[in-house]
Amino acid sequence: MSDTTGKRGRSVEPELACPVSPVLDIVFSRWTTPILWTLNEYGRQRFVELQRTVGTITPKVLTQRLRQMERDGLVIRTYHPEVPPRVEYEISELGRSLAPIFAALAHWSAENLPKVDRARREFDAEAPVQKG
Repeated sequence: MSDTTGKRGRSVEPELACPVSPVLDIVFSRWTTPILWTLNEYGRQRFVELQRTVGTITPKVLTQRLRQMERDGLVIRTYHPEVPPRVEYEISELGRSLAPIFAALAHWSAENLPKVDRARREFDAEAPVQKG
């Protein structure tokens, strides 16, 4: 078991070195954020509605992500035993508790993405041409 040394010279397990890492793994995967955002913004949705609203996600990936989010307690799946069967998904209270984080990120994006774009353009303009 490897470990690192923290600021104060104490040994720290790698997974504890950055306490935000587990949250990033749960919430900010490729499709989790758009799915949670959609369910928070538009409410309960059936699978096909959710797929259409999220965009280019495949049914297989959407199913995988929804199952994982249900397991993590972020999404509630409701099965209605009708003919044909109906399944709906909604964001849970735990998932909804992420709304302030998403709002802060949206605010940061509005304020800073133009600066990031400008920095990238400046960097690219100054970067030496690679010959190869």
